[in-house]
Amino acid sequence: MDPNMKQLQETLVDIETDAEQVLLARHQLVENDKLRNGNREALTALRKQARTTKTSVPSPFEVIMKEMERSSGNQLIKEICPTCGDHDPKEHTWLMFPGSDIFARVPFHVAHTVLEKDQERLDFDTKKLQSFVKEKSLVIAEKGALAGRFGADTVKSLVSLTDTPKSTREGEFVKGPEVKYQLG
Repeated sequence: MDPNMKQLQETLVDIETDAEQVLLARHQLVENDKLRNGNREALTALRKQARTTKTSVPSPFEVIMKEMERSSGNQLIKEICPTCGDHDPKEHTWLMFPGSDIFARVPFHVAHTVLEKDQERLDFDTKKLQSFVKEKSLVIAEKGALAGRFGADTVKSLVSLTDTPKSTREGEFVKGPEVKYQLG
């Protein structure tokens, strides 16, 4: 076989392998999005059951002032979960564990904590897959597979785009989840 032909064949195999990896990563992104949407819907349902939203849980100052008015000798500080609010965290609810068909009756607080942790993991995995797709797309473009459609510089500029949250663009710091306390 001609050496040029052999080199062309190897290049085509490399490009096809990279393209397959991109397609598999995109398929996995779609699956992760489906799971994230399901988790988001489940968390919304749990918040509705607890009759809370992320902003409906009273601030620690408001709770302290109300409790100071009717002070009691009970527990001095009680942690308030942003999802549970005043809902009984020990009340049981049904949960299907991610990746299985097993239902379990677990406390309310445990159910939403499991879903929130799973949501964080899925968000992290999605970001990793998105960066992988960008990198592989750039590699494919540099090999010249997209030369007829886009220039290598155009693909490189599209791949290097980043999305920054509005709060970081304005110079503010992004805050993590807030734990609230109340006197009890």
